Amino acid sequence: MGQVRFTANLQRHLACPPRPHAGGTLRQALDGVFAENPRLRSYILDEQGRLRRHVIIYVNDKPLADRVTLSDPLAADDEVFVFQALSGG
Repeated sequence: MGQVRFTANLQRHLACPPRPHAGGTLRQALDGVFAENPRLRSYILDEQGRLRRHVIIYVNDKPLADRVTLSDPLAADDEVFVFQALSGG
């Protein structure tokens, strides 16, 4: 079974350990994570349910294609990595 993983900088703000997913779409996998951790949703998605500009998601080694509806298909063993961009100077 694949997992949804979050970077350490997201974990500094709230607990978001890796969570298993059963496949389907990226939206379904994230909705499963948000059901267990509702506060995480606002860090990842905007008010319209789209991926925030400063967040990127990779499925295995490829960036997701659909940032709006998150309809990218997931196999049951795909690894999902959620990154939040860092800035500073």
